[in-house]
Amino acid sequence: MARTTKSGVIHLDTHIVCWLYEGRTELLTAAALRAIEDGLLQVSPMVQLELTYLHEIGRINRGGHAVLEALAKDIGLSVADVSFAQVMKIAEGLTWTRDPFDRMIVAHCTVANAMLVSKDQLIQKHFAKVIW
Repeated sequence: MARTTKSGVIHLDTHIVCWLYEGRTELLTAAALRAIEDGLLQVSPMVQLELTYLHEIGRINRGGHAVLEALAKDIGLSVADVSFAQVMKIAEGLTWTRDPFDRMIVAHCTVANAMLVSKDQLIQKHFAKVIW
């Protein structure tokens, strides 16, 4: 996926990272693909941790660091760096989910003022800055 412009910061949810790593772009909507192709791509550090958990339980074949390193080379994906204290402050208020990964990923997007590419319907229902 060659990107010709960078239209803003775009964060990717964990399942999107998995699909991109596996080359399964057919699972993405046209809007999601456009955002990925045009945006400055980042993930919350929580995505790396969630990928590591998925690897530990056998759901994916490589750990978070390896997946993100490969995507950094392939599509320029980077790990966003914002204040953990600020992210935690926002995450505490996201009572619509019990999933700590979703809370932190959405809170990170909020602090970074970024859009989030996600298919997750609960996130879509409660977070206005989702692209799907």
